[in-house]
Amino acid sequence: MICISADFDPVHKGHEQLIKKGREIADEKGCELVVYLNKGFSANHAPFFVNFDARSKMALALGADRIVPVEGLHHRFILSYSVPIRLSMMHEDGATDYITGASISLDEIAKKAERFIKEGKFVGMPKNYPNRNEIRWYALNEFLKDKYGRKLDFHVIKEVKDGGKVSGRLIRQSIIDNDYTIPKETRKVLPKSTIEILEEEIAKGQINNERNYKEIFKTMNTTSRGYLSKIAYLNGKAVNEIIKRRVYRDNESIWAAFRRADYGPVMTRLAVSAIEMNVTKKEVMDLMKEYESLNLIPSEQKVQRVIDRAWYVASQIENGLSAGEANKKFRSEKIAIDSTPLEIHAGLNLTKFETKLMKEGINADVYVDKDNKVSVELRAEGKKIKTNLRLPAKEVTYLRYIIDSNFIPVTGVVEKSKKGFKIKVEIGK
Repeated sequence: MICISADFDPVHKGHEQLIKKGREIADEKGCELVVYLNKGFSANHAPFFVNFDARSKMALALGADRIVPVEGLHHRFILSYSVPIRLSMMHEDGATDYITGASISLDEIAKKAERFIKEGKFVGMPKNYPNRNEIRWYALNEFLKDKYGRKLDFHVIKEVKDGGKVSGRLIRQSIIDNDYTIPKETRKVLPKSTIEILEEEIAKGQINNERNYKEIFKTMNTTSRGYLSKIAYLNGKAVNEIIKRRVYRDNESIWAAFRRADYGPVMTRLAVSAIEMNVTKKEVMDLMKEYESLNLIPSEQKVQRVIDRAWYVASQIENGLSAGEANKKFRSEKIAIDSTPLEIHAGLNLTKFETKLMKEGINADVYVDKDNKVSVELRAEGKKIKTNLRLPAKEVTYLRYIIDSNFIPVTGVVEKSKKGFKIKVEIGK
């Protein structure tokens, strides 16, 4: 099989060149040309402008033999986790070659990928790198060769330029701006078959399907800090900005809240997708562990490694090192941690009345309060109790790093102690 992985939203002339090149290689080798087409959410964590069936027709019309849907990944994972999963699908299906487009050569891609292959960690791709996604695919293809005893042959074709890079985003926006007609300039960068299928979809009113904003607004407007803290890709700052900026009635108000939390466009789309689909940190973590067991997740990206990093950084900050220095040292020296605690026993600040209500075994939501303190919320005898946790600075820093990891859950349960009650904070449960 000769493979392409894509959104194709919609298929434009740049994509046409990919399919043409793939067709040539497939015909030469006597293979199928298969498009692994994202469904549900795009690789950039957004809903699709053109639905899956229409995008499939566009690809098949230009010479693809078969479409394989890829669903369930892009509202749960960042690309550094979804790419090896998609590559594994191709390996398991018998793929031999991978086709992609880029503005830089295969040699340049390979050179830029060296660092990530060496480190065994594929997150943190520098923003100034051109074609970051292609570099990531190349690097992860090298990573998977140990598992499969081979790697896919990479083929890179130059991106089509027409007064600039052909952009799906600009194509979509031009159609919206022109009252859902395809303007003359946009037609120039679309294959004839794409134009025909697009116009059919527009006529049927099946274009530009939006998110479920009713559900998103409901979650962002009404749920507690404790509940929001369980949702994947919401860190402490994001949760507090969401609470602070209520009420949400439009798309821009959502984006504004995440901008204030220092989220970029990609992470905002992923966080909003997680809210829309009610994706919890535990769900993401459990899926990651499942893929870890299949040797699809690089060792430096594994769940336990992320937890170890948080403990190491917290320990080094206590010793006077900055967080940035500790992070760099942990990565570059691949420091091993033997005894990272997965349970922390925290004191509580309770009134006498609240102490009388407490019982062992009550579950507590752990979150970061508006004053940036690690806190819990629980219900005892029908009463809601909120209180800060009493912990040494090292444990506080550790918990903050875990809470802000985006996908590792933190839970709490009331336990009896000699002097009253504590919260047993459990990491990764």
